[in-house]
Amino acid sequence: MKILFLYPLWTGEYKGISGYFAKKSGGTYIPYNLAILAAIAENEGHEAKIIDAELEKISIKDSIPLIEEFNPDIIAMTGMTPFFNVIEEAALELKANNIQAKICVGGPHVSIMEEKVLSEAFDYAFMGEGEEPWKKFLNVLDADGPLSEVPGLVYRDEGQLIKKTEKTNTSKNLDIYPRPAYHLLKMGKYRLGTLKGRLPFSSIQLVRGCPWKCIFCASDQLETTRILKRSVSTIIDEIEGLVNTYGIKHFMVIDDVLTLVRKTTVEFCNQLIERKINITFEGSTRANLLDEELVALMKKAGLIRLSFGLETVDEDMRKTMNKKVPLDAYREANALLNKYKIEALNSVMIGLPGESEENVWKTLNFLKGAREVKQANFAIAVPYPGTVFHEMAKSGENDIELLTEDFTEYKRYGHAVTNVGKLTSQDLLRLQNEGFVSIYSKWWRWWPVVKKNGVIGLYLTFHRMLIMVIGKARQKYRVSSIHPSLR
Repeated sequence: MKILFLYPLWTGEYKGISGYFAKKSGGTYIPYNLAILAAIAENEGHEAKIIDAELEKISIKDSIPLIEEFNPDIIAMTGMTPFFNVIEEAALELKANNIQAKICVGGPHVSIMEEKVLSEAFDYAFMGEGEEPWKKFLNVLDADGPLSEVPGLVYRDEGQLIKKTEKTNTSKNLDIYPRPAYHLLKMGKYRLGTLKGRLPFSSIQLVRGCPWKCIFCASDQLETTRILKRSVSTIIDEIEGLVNTYGIKHFMVIDDVLTLVRKTTVEFCNQLIERKINITFEGSTRANLLDEELVALMKKAGLIRLSFGLETVDEDMRKTMNKKVPLDAYREANALLNKYKIEALNSVMIGLPGESEENVWKTLNFLKGAREVKQANFAIAVPYPGTVFHEMAKSGENDIELLTEDFTEYKRYGHAVTNVGKLTSQDLLRLQNEGFVSIYSKWWRWWPVVKKNGVIGLYLTFHRMLIMVIGKARQKYRVSSIHPSLR
């Protein structure tokens, strides 16, 4: 069979400044999961092709001739909750243009919503981790066998009745699955902003899973607490192959927690050093899973950036969100990274249960004067389906009001779908902008912005500042108009 893996253009959903940073600053990431499924398809004897419309910045309409030329039997796509509409619209466009291939969809949104996603746009939907169901699906379809044998599948029977099968798990030993089909991607064109400039990069994974259960993660339904590993030697071989074949010298480790298994991280770094593989890399971890010996080793192996999920400095809110990292660990971790000249990125969520304007500014003030923090990211907390946070918002717990169930609005930048206590959705948007301004108004953070995003990145930072100043002036004028004595 001929199988097309389609990754539609999705950053067009973000507008204005958010759109620029989604497209430019965040980089264009490899569709890593689709590349793994493509490799499985090839291993099973099928012909595979990947169209990364996000990388190419082409619409579904412009993709049609490429799809017609390949003439696939199956088209596979994946989508997360806030952009699932993009996937669905793409599928409908394909059908409207008489593309005869069966259309499959998977990803976290499908795993949570299950049969609810099987609209007329899709022929099949996959729940849970995809490796095992995908391999079985291809074999069953190729042999014209019963779909009921495919685990984690949502489909229509001959009478068009929607059915679903029990989910299965991917093996905890990820070595049994092939490497992503990098040869089907335009390697070298994927670039990421760093303090060393915009670098060609590749994603890489050591460990899949996270054992903790924060309220904003759908850990139960997505079974993210299962820990799956690869052997370090296969990872290093893969990195070396990407360096030699495509000239890739920077890697984004997409593990939820890079230093989750300290032994694995140490072995990873030691092998990079021993085999003299000269690369840089980055990732995310928990601030309390670092120590100086480990940081020194990672620096020597090529670590240039590490991200932490700070979220908030308010201790009561941290308990509510089940964030089990001591606040002091962030101060210590940031100072440690600064000592070794490793960039630290702290992410903050605005609008969590118990949030107030005072709490937001407590967090901003914590970050504002920390010279060791070169970057901070300010996202609005989103109650994604399948999370405890979503259930709280639906029930009104912790004084949260859910404003819409339209998932296209569930974006972290430029959108807010909740009122939290006295903070309205508009207040959350205002505070998000003020958060960026409070951090990046410091002159000693301007050069990192330029190195990552170019001069236009700095320009847009000043544009944020202008928006904030104008907004405050208008607010002051409105107040003085109502209360002349306050002029």
